[in-house]
Amino acid sequence: MPDEIDKSMIDVAGLTAYLARPAGGSSAGMLLLPMITGIGAQIREWADELARSGVTALSWDPWEGRPSSDETPIDVLFGWMAELDDEKCLADQRRLLDHLFGELGCSRVGTIGWCLGGRFALLLGGRDARLANVVAYHPTVPGEPAPNHTVDTAEHCALIQAPVLVLYPGADHLVPPESLHRLQAALQSRATGPSMVHVYPGAEHGFSSSTRHANPVNAEAFALSWPQVMSVIHTTTR
Repeated sequence: MPDEIDKSMIDVAGLTAYLARPAGGSSAGMLLLPMITGIGAQIREWADELARSGVTALSWDPWEGRPSSDETPIDVLFGWMAELDDEKCLADQRRLLDHLFGELGCSRVGTIGWCLGGRFALLLGGRDARLANVVAYHPTVPGEPAPNHTVDTAEHCALIQAPVLVLYPGADHLVPPESLHRLQAALQSRATGPSMVHVYPGAEHGFSSSTRHANPVNAEAFALSWPQVMSVIHTTTR
């Protein structure tokens, strides 16, 4: 495991991103797609952990350089989320993938997303066949699509060629089981790419975040799921 990592906020063709990578770089890469708090402390912690394990981690900034979302009121964040444009976000994410494969020298790259980023991981997987894996933690795919959800998630799940891991909390108040069933059916309709759908009974939406770990069900779900996620990442990017 690398002892040292390089980490910084960078500019990628006008896009703000957080980069963490082993000193000297790595051929394995992951594009991180955050939850509503964007490039806050939690996403940086996960990126740094990936870097220490030998994986270059580049984090998309959904809020395009706005002030730290750790300090932003949740109602403001929800307002920002309602302004996101699916096609623009996907285009920006593909530019970051280009940077991972290009300037950062990665030869195998996957993507992992949480909540709103979990949905985008599934969309991006359907759009970009270069991905080595797609990991979606509690993807925010409501039963009734939000007005700005113009790209269909289940339709794109069926197009993913890479291995997919979806982690679903059984007590998700935003995503009904019917939405999970649609995603799972789409994934299992594929001719290529393993489908792994893990369900954590009693866990809540966003259970991966340390801010939810006062509930022991969430803490236990993350403790069980994270090593499996890391195994998928390392197996598919090396």
